Amino acid sequence: MPSLKDIRRRIASVRKTQQITRAMRMVSAAKLRRAQNAIESARDYADRMRDTLAEVAASGAGAEQPLLLPHRAVQRIEYVLVTSDRGLCGAFNSNVIKRAEIEIAGRRGGPQSVGLVLVGRKGAEYFRRRRPGEVVKVFSGISRAEYGHAVEIADFVAGRFLAGETHEVVIVNSVFVSTLTQRPRVARLLPMIPEEATAREEERHAPPYEIEPDARRLLEVLAPKALQTEIFRALLDNQAGEHASRMTAMESATRNTEEMIDGLTLQYNRARQAAITKELVEIVSGAEAL
Repeated sequence: MPSLKDIRRRIASVRKTQQITRAMRMVSAAKLRRAQNAIESARDYADRMRDTLAEVAASGAGAEQPLLLPHRAVQRIEYVLVTSDRGLCGAFNSNVIKRAEIEIAGRRGGPQSVGLVLVGRKGAEYFRRRRPGEVVKVFSGISRAEYGHAVEIADFVAGRFLAGETHEVVIVNSVFVSTLTQRPRVARLLPMIPEEATAREEERHAPPYEIEPDARRLLEVLAPKALQTEIFRALLDNQAGEHASRMTAMESATRNTEEMIDGLTLQYNRARQAAITKELVEIVSGAEAL
C-alpha cells in the first residue's frame, strides 16, 4: 500500500498536470475564436471565386487554360494531405489520415501510381514510416495558416501538374463544422474543371458581364488564384478544427484530473485514518500492558 507521502506526491503531480491542461484549453479557446472567424470569411470568398471561374470557363475560354484541362491518361494521382504540426488534439489527425488511407487503398491495384504531398508534421511522421517511397514533398512549420503558405503549396502542385509529373491532384483535409464536429473531406484540386463545364460540355454560355481584355487572359490569372484560395481554405479549416479538437481534448483531460484528484484524496484520507487508528490501538495496548 502506498505511503501518505507517496499519495501526497501523486496528488501534487496530478494538480500540476491539471494546471497545464486547463491553460492549454484556455489558449485553444482563444485561438479558436480567431480561426473560426477566418474560415467563415474565407469560405464566402472561395465560393465566389469558384463560381466566377465556372462562369468564365463556361464561355469557352477554359479549353485554353491548362489547369482546367484533364490529361488524356491518368497514370499518377497525388494527394495533398493536410494535418497539424502538434498533437494533443484527440483523434483530429488520425481521422484525416484514416480517410487518406481509405482513398489510397481504393487506388491500389489500378493503373495509377500514388504520390503524397504532406502538409503538417503529424501526417509526415505517419507516412514517412509506412509509405516512404510515395512521399513527394513535406510542408511543415505551419503553426498559423497564412496565404503565403497556400501560394507555396499551390505553385508546387501546379508545377508538377503542368509538367506532366502528375495527372490529378486530390486534397484530403478536415472541415470545421462546429466546436465538436470536424469532418474529413476529399476533393479534387487539379484539373480544376468546374462542375458546370463538365456536366454540359457541349454548351457555351456567355458570362453575365463583359470581360476585358478577354476571358483567356482572365483565366490565366483567375485559375492559379482559385487554386491558391482552395488550398488556403483547407489550411484555415484545418487550423480551426485543430484548435477545436485540442480545446475539447484538454477539457476532457481536465475533468479526468479532477476525478483522479478526488480518488487520490479519498485514498489519502483512508490511509491517514488507518494510520491514526493504528497509533491509537498501539497506545491503548501499551497502556493496558502497563
